[in-house]
Amino acid sequence: MSGSVDLALLRNGSHSPSYFALKRGSSGDRSDIVDFCIPCNPYFPTPEMFDGLRRNLVDVLKYYPSDSETITKELCATLGINPSTVAMGNGSTELITWIDHLLVRESLAIPVPTFGRWTDQPLETGKRVDMYPLLESQGFRLDVDSYIRFIRERGSRVAVVCNPNNPDGGYLARHEVIRMLDQLTDLDLVVVDESFIEFVDAEPYPSVADQAAIRPNVIVLKSLGKNFGLHGIRFGYMVANPAIAGKLKKAVPKWNLNSFAELVVFMLKEHMDEYRHSLRMLAQDRETMTRQLASLPGVTVFPPRGTSC
Repeated sequence: MSGSVDLALLRNGSHSPSYFALKRGSSGDRSDIVDFCIPCNPYFPTPEMFDGLRRNLVDVLKYYPSDSETITKELCATLGINPSTVAMGNGSTELITWIDHLLVRESLAIPVPTFGRWTDQPLETGKRVDMYPLLESQGFRLDVDSYIRFIRERGSRVAVVCNPNNPDGGYLARHEVIRMLDQLTDLDLVVVDESFIEFVDAEPYPSVADQAAIRPNVIVLKSLGKNFGLHGIRFGYMVANPAIAGKLKKAVPKWNLNSFAELVVFMLKEHMDEYRHSLRMLAQDRETMTRQLASLPGVTVFPPRGTSC
C-alpha cells in the first residue's frame, strides 16, 4: 500500500470517515482504498450502465431533476408498488428524520446493537429511547415475544426493528414479523427497516411491505443505495398506508431527489435481469466469506440468518 493516511480521520466522531475524506487525507497513490463501512452490491450497476451514466453526466449536473412524485411513480411502476403508498427520500436516513419529527411523539423501542440513526435521531429531538439488548450469548437473536414484553413494560409508543439487522445480520422470518405487527396494533407506529432485505434469500418473499400498505400503524423502510450499489446517489423509500405516506410526502421538499437518482430509476426497468443476477453472485460471495472466516482459529462467526446456505 503506497502513501500514508492522516490517522486523525479515524478518530473523528463515532462514524467511519467517508471514502472522499480518506482520499483527501492521503498522500501518494490511494487507488487501493476499499470501503468496508457499509455492505454494498459490487456487481451492480453493470459497466454498461455506468457508461450510460457517464454519457449523461453533463445533463445530470446542468439541469434540475423532475419532482419527487414523477420519480416515485416510475420506481413504483418498475417494482410493482402502488405509488399512493410510497414516499421517496434523499436516502433512508432522511426518511428516518422525518418519521421521528412527524410520527414519534414521546418514546421509541429499538433492539441494540443496530443502525445508529434509530437511536441517535430520536435522542437528538428529546425522545425517550428504550433499548432492548441483543445478547452475544444468544447469537444476537431477536426473540419477538421477549421484545413485545419489553415494549409493554416500558410503555414505548413506537417500536422499530431492522430486518435484517445491521450489524449482526439477524433475520426474522416474514411470519414472525407479521405476528409482531398483529400484537402491536395499539402502538402509535411500528417501523420495519428493511434496508438490507434485498440480500435475503432464506425465503422467496421476505418483505412485509405489502402489510405496511394496508395496516394503520406500520411503515416499511427501504434503501436503494445498498442493493443497487449506489450509496453516493442517496435515495430510498418507505411504504405505508396512503394516509401515512401522504403525510410524509407533504413534509419532504418537492425536489428532494437529485438528477442522478432520477436517471438511475428510469434505467432500472431495462436492467432488472442483471440486478437479480448481481444478487445471486453476492449470495455466493457471502457463503464463501462466511466459510473462510469460520476456518480461522479463534474467530467466532455469526453467519447472517437471512440466507439459505
